[in-house]
Amino acid sequence: MLSRGPDGTCTRMSRYRTRSWRAFDPTGGATFSAAVSVRILGLDPGSRRTGFGVIECRGSELVPLAHGCLNVAGAAPSARLRMIFDGLQSLMSEHHPAEVAIERVFVSRNADSALKLGQARGAALCAVPPGVPVFEYAPRAIKLAIVGAGSAEKFQVAHMIRTLLALSERPGADAADALAVAVCHAHTRRLSVFIHGAERQRSQARR
Repeated sequence: MLSRGPDGTCTRMSRYRTRSWRAFDPTGGATFSAAVSVRILGLDPGSRRTGFGVIECRGSELVPLAHGCLNVAGAAPSARLRMIFDGLQSLMSEHHPAEVAIERVFVSRNADSALKLGQARGAALCAVPPGVPVFEYAPRAIKLAIVGAGSAEKFQVAHMIRTLLALSERPGADAADALAVAVCHAHTRRLSVFIHGAERQRSQARR
């Protein structure tokens, strides 16, 4: 894509609005726990459907515990946020996740859609209990971690999630996206714990 500057010269712009998905820090100030076994809740919030997926990360093993979708499309817009909040609070109480992973907001050119998505995301985050760290991941980073391509289609993500988690059937699109966020986080935290462990070993060896 070309952009014309005030002096009339043209410069090539990135296809994407920013380069941030590669440099983006998913922790947002949160820190990974050193626990080898941890329960993760992945969320894919939406104003009509909010996907969720709960997995248990046991070392190198990923065990699916629950997945599904909070479908609030039939409710009045004023009631949807409350339903998302209540539904996720109930889910938190049932599964007690130690960490929450959520898809980073995709910047839409449609201001109304972006506003509704932001509201749904806010309702989802408000349901997270105090003390539970939240980690964010860019959509392209999630697809890259699951499929190996940042431009993968939804059906490819769902197929890989079914394979990686040995599910009996392919999950719905929203649940698959939420599980993909959780798996992406599991891979990221595993790498982080490994790196920190190696750094501690090197530090101890110097003493």
